[in-house]
Amino acid sequence: MGKKQDDKINLGMTGDTLHVRVTPKAAANRIKIEAGEDGEPIIRIYVTTVPEDGKANKAVLKLLSKHLGIAPTSMVITHGVTGRDKTIRVMRD
Repeated sequence: MGKKQDDKINLGMTGDTLHVRVTPKAAANRIKIEAGEDGEPIIRIYVTTVPEDGKANKAVLKLLSKHLGIAPTSMVITHGVTGRDKTIRVMRD
């Protein structure tokens, strides 16, 4: 398993994409970042909501937006809407 990194997500510019792994029905909402075997960060997002009717996806975007300091509407899930592995595109002003 990878080493734990600083739990900050660094974004360069508009159009950045994040690859995340989501765990719904977790004990607490949190973001955990680990170093993968290839050196790329693994972003794990834990949300307490259930994966029904897009509730978990909304919770993921809300938690990420708070962490990044941007509006939830500035992000869109481009891949993995119904899966645990998601690609999120950040579209900042």
